[in-house]
Amino acid sequence: MNKYKTSNNGDGIMKNLIGTLFIVSAPSGTGKTSLVNALVRDTNHLKLSISHTTREARPKEIDGYNYHFIEEARFKQMDMAGVFLESANVFGNYYGTSSEVVNKMLHEGHDVVLEIDWQGAEQVKELIQQAVSIFILPPSIEDLRERLTARGQDSEEVINLRMDKAISELKHYHKADYLVVNDDFEDALKGMKAIVRSHRLTTDKQKIINKRLIRNLIQ
Repeated sequence: MNKYKTSNNGDGIMKNLIGTLFIVSAPSGTGKTSLVNALVRDTNHLKLSISHTTREARPKEIDGYNYHFIEEARFKQMDMAGVFLESANVFGNYYGTSSEVVNKMLHEGHDVVLEIDWQGAEQVKELIQQAVSIFILPPSIEDLRERLTARGQDSEEVINLRMDKAISELKHYHKADYLVVNDDFEDALKGMKAIVRSHRLTTDKQKIINKRLIRNLIQ
């Protein structure tokens, strides 16, 4: 079960943004982490917001790269201090997004990717209405189970719990601004790149990016 809360620090982030906050949500096993990592790798001026968590690191996960792995007591101290833009309890582990870090990157002109589930996405969108939400769909329920099983990290009981949660999450797909089906990885990645690119070409963003050029052209 997820329990979400949001910080009151949203007001500071909502004002005078240069970058765009992209929120990517999907059930576990849809490949969202791989897609997000490839998107950040291939896109200039796009930064990944690294969440804090109290869960144990999985094989090959690196502290400070995949997550900031911290003790539960430290997490709760930070949460009480209003450090997190949003925080969640997922299957007994806590997750949180640093409000200050996201704020800094957006105001420096970077686009930022935040990888959280639909409940967190909904809460963040309430605070940052300019944020763009993307929901990733699996090609089928059978494919989703196969991906979760292929990880070799969870027991059958945990996989069944994740499948139940995934089916529940899929019912909220319509709340996202964009849908991407991860049937073919490269096609899904191209779709996500197109979303980021299109938002960079809006007049509001281009007025900031090309401020000097526009001023010289119309003076």
